Amino acid sequence: MHGCRVGFRPDLGYTAASQAACKNSRAKERRNTVTTSGPLPASVLEALARYDTPTICNAMEIVAPERRLIGYTVKPLVCPFPDLPPMVGYARTAIIRSVLKSGLSAEEQAKRRIAYYEYVGTGPGPRLSVIQDIDGADVGYGAFWGEVQSNVHRALGCLGVITDGSIRDIPAWAPGFQALAGSIGPSHAWVHAESFGCEVRVAGMTVRSGDLIHADRHGGIVIPFEVAARLPEAAELCGRRETPILEIARSPDFSLEKLKDALKRSAEIH
Repeated sequence: MHGCRVGFRPDLGYTAASQAACKNSRAKERRNTVTTSGPLPASVLEALARYDTPTICNAMEIVAPERRLIGYTVKPLVCPFPDLPPMVGYARTAIIRSVLKSGLSAEEQAKRRIAYYEYVGTGPGPRLSVIQDIDGADVGYGAFWGEVQSNVHRALGCLGVITDGSIRDIPAWAPGFQALAGSIGPSHAWVHAESFGCEVRVAGMTVRSGDLIHADRHGGIVIPFEVAARLPEAAELCGRRETPILEIARSPDFSLEKLKDALKRSAEIH
């Protein structure tokens, strides 16, 4: 368990689907962009961002044990910026593909791009982009993310991206913009957004537009609004339970008997 204090950036705020579902009309996409529940107080997001994602997962086991097997990434993702702090934000979702060329005209593609940016740049913040690549065996063939998109999304109020697709332009990436991706590649091929504002599934984590996400170099987890405020206290409890075990494990006087005693003391902490 590690606490991690995240800084506040005035420009961004606190730095802390199936394919069938994405054939909805643009009108439905826009209806889906509205978060049904209001945003949580900034103080809650700030408190959550003091902890790394594994610690939040531990805390979730205490406050919502029924979610022990759901709601977080379960497949490895590439994180080119492992030293960036945890990010906590409301999801902006999209589905992309790159192997097939878009069937829209250039004019229609431009309109969809603007509509997508309007979606990303509005609603409760800070925000976090979650994008699913639906190219099947060719997932990650073309990169949606690079120098341009990372800078644009950062300017629109996003803290970072979680995607099973690929990313590129790592040296020119927007400073401070986190990335968890399925792979790194050189080309964008025919990459385009098929839909946005719909439910997505990335690395085993199912996300709906407006969900609260906590993520860092380890992966991401969806935090139900109703338990968010209880997680920091549960995270502190996890830390207190780990302390006697870690102390003896790191001690030069370690012994099996002392470990047994530490485990007993840990179990008595509530």
